[in-house]
Amino acid sequence: MRAWAELLRLPALFSVPGDALAGAAASGARPGARTLLAIGSSLCLYEAGMALNDWADRDVDAVERPHRPLPSGRIRPSAALTAACALTAAGLALAARAGRPALTVAAPLAATVWAYDLGLKHTPAGPVAMGTARGLDLLLGAAATTGHTGRALPSAALLGTHTVAVTTVSRHEARGGSPLAPLVALATTALLTRLVAHRPAGSATGRRPAAAHGLMGPGPARHHPGHPSVAALLTTACAAAYAATTARPYVHAALNPSPPLTQRAVGAGIRATIPLQAALTARARGTAGALVIAALAPLGAKFAKKVSVT
Repeated sequence: MRAWAELLRLPALFSVPGDALAGAAASGARPGARTLLAIGSSLCLYEAGMALNDWADRDVDAVERPHRPLPSGRIRPSAALTAACALTAAGLALAARAGRPALTVAAPLAATVWAYDLGLKHTPAGPVAMGTARGLDLLLGAAATTGHTGRALPSAALLGTHTVAVTTVSRHEARGGSPLAPLVALATTALLTRLVAHRPAGSATGRRPAAAHGLMGPGPARHHPGHPSVAALLTTACAAAYAATTARPYVHAALNPSPPLTQRAVGAGIRATIPLQAALTARARGTAGALVIAALAPLGAKFAKKVSVT
């Protein structure tokens, strides 16, 4: 069980549900049963990518990371590949249950995951492919909840940009030696923090779309003119948490780009996905959803101390 937990990077799963919830919020709808199906699909496809990643890298890991489950012999390569196939099938099946729009997004998402692990990872297109996968995961939540993805595209672009930056840093985590990548990631984090916290999505009057009732709130957001709304305050707080999660590890990795510090920066970047998702959700007036996502951050950090997310 320990070996499978390491192979699947189980603590990283806490960074997945927020994709679908942020997508639902960005589309102006409350999460429902189909959103839950999208979350299940995302979890399966994410874990499929993890298993496939180690299967594809088993020869490289035998040299650079012999302690990993496959090169150490604790899990057979055939078992990892079987798990990747089964999880991919399960993810697509859950997306199909959520409706045709969800499956229309889940299919290219699964294809992107497999293309990244089997070929694109070690090319210049690798970080972009990973960012595309994360953006599609957010759109999966929007498609499953409302059947449309247009309104969620800006949030998907912001989340995808963060993922591109983290993935760029991760390309040096085994050997180190690149201060430029964490510096660029730090600058990207600062830019995204400003873009997300600058102004909550929606109308300037503080009213949310009529479809966003229920979990996101019972009706129009009322606050006194000149005073920030609860959603705006929560957006700012989550954006600040996002920046704080990555700032110090990125600086340390830039000053000393050794493998341990670079891996620590990558782990911080993965964990920072959660407050970024929460900020995007709060920005779209999904206050309750943002609080749910934010609650996943300490859980992810706690379990990451037992099993590495990188």
